[in-house]
Amino acid sequence: MATLTIRNFDDTLKAHLRVRAAEHGRSMEEEVRCILSQVLTRPSPERGLGSHLVDRFRDIDSDLSLPDRRLPRKTVGLD
Repeated sequence: MATLTIRNFDDTLKAHLRVRAAEHGRSMEEEVRCILSQVLTRPSPERGLGSHLVDRFRDIDSDLSLPDRRLPRKTVGLD
């Protein structure tokens, strides 16, 4: 088994972890192991946020076109 050290752990976050561990009847160390296990063993989503946004707004009738991107861009004088 590996050992993990977490530096600069926020005191407020530590207090929340302590309460959560107590609610589950675990030590803080065991609670962290359970949280990491739950999060890291979930299957990755097949689609990302961008795909979900496109699906969500697909039916909106609008004429929003992106402007042409041309290089080089004109610089603004700050004189």
